[in-house]
Amino acid sequence: MTSGGRRTIIVLVALLLLLLVGAAAALFVGAAETSAVIISEIRAPRIALTLLIGAGLGVSGALLQGSLRNPLADPGIIGVSASAALGAVVIVALGAAYSSPLAAVGATIAGLAGMWLVTWISRSASGRTEVVTLVLAGVAVTAFAASILTVVVAISDSAGARATTLWTTGSLALATWPGVWSTLPFVIAGLIVAVIVVRSLDVMSLGDSAAWAAGVDVDRTRRLALAAAVLLVAAGVAVVGVIAFVGLVVPHAVRLLIGPRHGPLLIGSALAGALLLLIADTLARTIVAPVELPLGVVTAIIGAPIFVLLLRRTRAAQGGWA
Repeated sequence: MTSGGRRTIIVLVALLLLLLVGAAAALFVGAAETSAVIISEIRAPRIALTLLIGAGLGVSGALLQGSLRNPLADPGIIGVSASAALGAVVIVALGAAYSSPLAAVGATIAGLAGMWLVTWISRSASGRTEVVTLVLAGVAVTAFAASILTVVVAISDSAGARATTLWTTGSLALATWPGVWSTLPFVIAGLIVAVIVVRSLDVMSLGDSAAWAAGVDVDRTRRLALAAAVLLVAAGVAVVGVIAFVGLVVPHAVRLLIGPRHGPLLIGSALAGALLLLIADTLARTIVAPVELPLGVVTAIIGAPIFVLLLRRTRAAQGGWA
């Protein structure tokens, strides 16, 4: 085994151990007095959902960055999360609950539509997805989806649709076991698709032309990777709302530790994404207890400065943007 392979195994095992220890500790941390009921019915589903959604966000970011060859790709930045939130709110306005499978399906369909729209807008005449255009298209789609969401909430008679303030900023305060079970199938499906395309993504990192020459169906691989990214994110959005920057920060950090190969990168991104969201949620519910901060606020505080650094680094690498 090479030194790089040993390093990868050490990093992945360390992330797994940190995650297990952090999850066990989080069961006993909180403003409320610890009891068997609080652990099993409140904290356990919350932690399970945190790990599930964090892993999905981490892997989703790695898939987006790899398939689009864009270091700034993140489901929250390019409009996928906002589109999924709109789909979930529309379904809730029709009478479903946020943690229901119907809301997850609505979020997934809307997330796929938002992904298609952003990639269509950002694709140049040569077929290449441009970095700046992708980000700007994501801003536009996010703003449009947020505006429509506001209209839906304003005109809806559903109490669930009207009570979206905390949910739209990301919160695990209302996490339940049904929410875990409604999210799990979509995350599993996304992970299965990710495994299917992982080898092709390694070849695509050399460029589309080289990938075609090596026998990789670039268009099919990209479509599958983007669909997997949406599956990994949308159902979680339907339960806990929009959580940005996890999918941006995590793959970059893992890539620095273990390299760019997508097999280990996806595993590391799943573990690191779950760990980051677990830390962020624990801070959100304890740092100003008994008041709980929106989870999306905590991840934005962590992720926004890193996004600015990555933006400047990408711009410098490409010689500036006209």
